[in-house]
Amino acid sequence: MPSKFPHYALRISAEIMDKLKYIANRSGRSANKEIEQLIIQHIETWEETHGPITIKKDA
Repeated sequence: MPSKFPHYALRISAEIMDKLKYIANRSGRSANKEIEQLIIQHIETWEETHGPITIKKDA
């Protein structure tokens, strides 16, 4: 069954990807979940400084 989540291709160097996979493995996560956690942390930090981000959904 296809995923309901949007897909995004990320282009990064092999060295950064290898380091990310190392960190993810140490955290018991896949590289994808590690990236997701980093994005969530960044959004939370941004919203603490600038206020909540409100996204309007198209009707």
